[in-house]
Amino acid sequence: MIRVFLLDDHEVVRRGVAALLEAEDDIEVVGEAGTAESAIARIAALNPDVAVLDVRLPDGNGVDVCREVRSRLPDLRCLMLTSYADDDALFDAVMAGASGYVLKQIHGSDLVGAVRTVASGQSLLDPQTTAAMLHRLRDQATRRDPLAALTDQERLILDLIGEGLTNRQIGERLYLAEKTVKNYVSNLLGKLDMQRRTQAAALAARLKADRKEKH
Repeated sequence: MIRVFLLDDHEVVRRGVAALLEAEDDIEVVGEAGTAESAIARIAALNPDVAVLDVRLPDGNGVDVCREVRSRLPDLRCLMLTSYADDDALFDAVMAGASGYVLKQIHGSDLVGAVRTVASGQSLLDPQTTAAMLHRLRDQATRRDPLAALTDQERLILDLIGEGLTNRQIGERLYLAEKTVKNYVSNLLGKLDMQRRTQAAALAARLKADRKEKH
């Protein structure tokens, strides 16, 4: 039996979803709440298998509820239910540990299937959504560390650009053809979203100064 908890600030929605799920032989609705605060307390006490959480609530949001209850109940599966296709909310939900994210426009049979899917330990995030999430995470990492996208060789060449070396001099230092160095420089400028070599030199100088300051 899959034990489900429902969180939605609209009583009519809660009753409708509860009736839909209770009609199934293998699903039991063990509790409901209309606010984030109430849900956190009740979910912790009831320990359900799946929590169906509305994203937008009067006293918070379902993403924070997901994060909070999963910190207490790591095996709990959270299925986010919302009226809005919101990329930011989706990203936050996944980062909070949600197993799935569905719109309220979903067909009843699909919602039942979604509950069963997350209860079995599977994710409801399709490959396209997952790819978008990974891309966003990489973008964030790049913003935190401008060199995150560079290979070791490109980082080394960036350092040498910072020392004021020409492509030919870098090639001599690294035993590479000048044309190969030119390709490396072009690639690293593209990854750093820069147009000119002087921008890369300035970045290298700043990073070198930062490293000296730390040491």
